[in-house]
Amino acid sequence: MNNLLPLIRNECIKILKKKRFYVILLILAVLVPMFTYAQMRIAERSQDKFNSDWRLEVQQRITDNQNSLSSDRIPEEWKSYRRIFVQQLQYYLDHDVNPNEPSGVTFTREFLDNSVTLFIPLLIMAVASDLVSGERTTGTIKMLLTRPVKRWRVLFSKMTALIMFVSLIVLSTFLVSYLISGLAFGYRGFNVPVFTGFQIGGDTVNMSAVHAVPQWKYILMQCGLIWFVSVVVALLAFMVSVLVRSTAASIVVMMATLIAGTILTNMASAWTTAKYLFMVNLGLTGYLAGTPAPIEGMTLPFSMAVLGTWGVISVIISFTVFTKRDILN
Repeated sequence: MNNLLPLIRNECIKILKKKRFYVILLILAVLVPMFTYAQMRIAERSQDKFNSDWRLEVQQRITDNQNSLSSDRIPEEWKSYRRIFVQQLQYYLDHDVNPNEPSGVTFTREFLDNSVTLFIPLLIMAVASDLVSGERTTGTIKMLLTRPVKRWRVLFSKMTALIMFVSLIVLSTFLVSYLISGLAFGYRGFNVPVFTGFQIGGDTVNMSAVHAVPQWKYILMQCGLIWFVSVVVALLAFMVSVLVRSTAASIVVMMATLIAGTILTNMASAWTTAKYLFMVNLGLTGYLAGTPAPIEGMTLPFSMAVLGTWGVISVIISFTVFTKRDILN
């Protein structure tokens, strides 16, 4: 352990020197105010239209979704989603809880929900995709491996540093979102009740397990799932970095995979085998909110098991290749 700590510290310093983490913070600092402003304008427009009565707004959304079900132009998959959405909105209305009460906490919760499948993985990829391939491109990996340190220790230190920065990125995303959006919506809202536990079967929602949790507890569960997704994506990007010699190729491979996964998630309902692909299982926070799974039958334990399996396999491949391959030539 004493031999690993200096290696981990050295890897953390190298990541910081690349300044990519600071770029990630800059991206968050630029994009979050844009999203906050857009959300603020939407909230202002809704208040003007419904005279600040959230119940009228929710009732109108229920009516609009119900009316759209009679249209032949809407695919059956979208109709199924809208039927589920109507039942959930009606549950909030019956229990006199505003599902979108404007606050910095609510904005942060929705921002994290929308970021888990693509935005946050792309931020993670910026750090993870060149940890090994970048050093092979510059040649510094040869100098590192000529030292009397076992290869698995070198790779383990890189992976540990990566997981530390993954945790830091997830935490930074939450803090930046909350602090900036709070300027517009206020910093209250941690104790606002949020319903979770919707069990979806076909076009119906089983409400028997639904229960209210304070928003702070919901966000804590949400961040835990996002961290798990981020670690798996980081380990996969780390594996690609070990397998591919070029940093550019490593980044392109992961970026193409993530974007393809976003497209596939919207088209995978008829391809049941796709549920074993890691990209289709990234939206873990949707299970908390009661969002229909991309493929019927998928559950939170199933998706976590699939992601966990992909993560373990990527670690095994990374260590096997790194310790066996002739990297010095």
